[in-house]
Amino acid sequence: MEVKSSYIGTMIALATVAFGLLAAGAWNKFIADLIAIFLKPGSGVLAELGYAVIITLVAIFVMQSLGKLAERDIGPKV
Repeated sequence: MEVKSSYIGTMIALATVAFGLLAAGAWNKFIADLIAIFLKPGSGVLAELGYAVIITLVAIFVMQSLGKLAERDIGPKV
């Protein structure tokens, strides 16, 4: 039985996404635990807001940096 290359490509893409989600979950736990060191337990909604803002700012910085790197390596998209 022959497996079409499109199926193999789809399976590779799905496996990549699955491992990406696992990695994201692991990083989320690590970052949450790291921030918890600096915040007292039971800080509540304000602590979670601070966590969300910090993570959002870091995500924006990383995405902008990766975008600049991609433009430098492959040129701007037209």
